[in-house]
Amino acid sequence: MKILFIGDIVGSPGRRAVEQLLPGLIEEHSLDFVIANAENASGGSGIIPKVAEELFNSGVDVLTSGDHIWKRKEIFELISHEKRILRPLNFPSLAPGRGSNIFKSKKGKSVGVINVNGRVFMEALESPFTTALAAREELAKETKIIIVDIHAEATSEKIALGWYLDGKVSAVLGTHTHIQTADERILPQGTAYLTDVGMCGPYDSVIGRKVDQVLERFLTAIPVRFEVAEGNIQLHAAVLDVDEKTGRARSIVRIQKKLLNA
Repeated sequence: MKILFIGDIVGSPGRRAVEQLLPGLIEEHSLDFVIANAENASGGSGIIPKVAEELFNSGVDVLTSGDHIWKRKEIFELISHEKRILRPLNFPSLAPGRGSNIFKSKKGKSVGVINVNGRVFMEALESPFTTALAAREELAKETKIIIVDIHAEATSEKIALGWYLDGKVSAVLGTHTHIQTADERILPQGTAYLTDVGMCGPYDSVIGRKVDQVLERFLTAIPVRFEVAEGNIQLHAAVLDVDEKTGRARSIVRIQKKLLNA
């Protein structure tokens, strides 16, 4: 099975890249299933129903998220009934929505997806390790293909989760930092790993925001409103080839695709 995981979609530039580039990627790589992190898809922070529907119509099957999932009040009602949008599993159980689920690929195969937040330099939540493993045990009753989105700041935490789940899931893929790393590999027990998938949005920026505004904040320490940048729009992602019988990854390939007409 061929699975595409798209890094953090940032604002309208990121959505435009998905709309225009995803159909070609689906054809080029014979993709069966598409996952995208969309916690910054609406105005650079949060997601609203209209934007979620736009991304589904563009070919995304599942939207994962992270610490910004609650930034837009519209998400609370949507995520309560829209099973294709996941919030981090390790939020308190009273939070609306779910952090893991099983979905069907274009060929009708079951794919499990787990979304967890890291805790290092981030909000204190339940352990992403124990919650991800517990979710994996439930999903594994129905499918061997399980993808984990670890939305975290610290590379050490992401790498540790990769080793912790090696052989238990098909892939552990990092999001949140918006910078694609070059450490893709298949771990010894068959789990694909990448510290950060990258960003889908304006590459000529500071992780998606206008450079001058971010520099002003660093230089003055005065609060500044950060707006989504526009230049050099790119789609960063990873293509996974997963053995449907064993759930083990055969390969992982990083993608950096530029939107030529941006």
